[in-house]
Amino acid sequence: MPTLDRHENVFVLDLGDGENRFHPDWIAAVGAALDEVEKAEGPRALVTAATGKFWSNGLDLEWLFANADHYQDYVVSVHQLFARVLSLPVMTVAALQGHTFAAGAMLSLAHDFRVMREDRGYWCLPEADIDIPFTSGMSALIRARLTPQTAHEAMTTARRYGGADAAASSIVDRAVAETEVRPTAIALAESLSGKAGNTLGTIKSRLYTEVLSTLRDTANPMG
Repeated sequence: MPTLDRHENVFVLDLGDGENRFHPDWIAAVGAALDEVEKAEGPRALVTAATGKFWSNGLDLEWLFANADHYQDYVVSVHQLFARVLSLPVMTVAALQGHTFAAGAMLSLAHDFRVMREDRGYWCLPEADIDIPFTSGMSALIRARLTPQTAHEAMTTARRYGGADAAASSIVDRAVAETEVRPTAIALAESLSGKAGNTLGTIKSRLYTEVLSTLRDTANPMG
């Protein structure tokens, strides 16, 4: 399960050491960690990291297939997580040390910046291959955070981007050696920790008004 630590002005949220799929309990734990970050005072920033082969493999399809009657509520909770991170009133950096797929890749895009391992691991939106269409909220998030050319390629071809390719396509901001992923993310977050506060939250909310409105649509989350 996710754990939260603090290194001076930087909160480090470790998503776990497994596939870090979006089980309802996992989503709730991440939400509780974000509550703690948001309630803190003074300079602060957030790094979202993980341990092991995966940063996140996305939706918990096994749970979802076993609980199909909760499908809409589940999608709403995923959208709420994306919206929460996208509008968080602190600077956020995703430290992608491993595979980042599907909803996990979308969660990474909700962060302000991304640092990825350069030599191994893929960032991928595989929905075209696994026959699961993007919701309107997911599409809006992806289109808002990627260039039109990259969004089109990533969404329609399910391309797997390695670190160097992801940096070249502006999916991630930096591609570095494995041992430097988390330290680089923490250093970047620390340098931006003074931005935290209501003004930053307002800027983000107005910057992504349309995306947040779509993600927060609980009446028709599937779009």
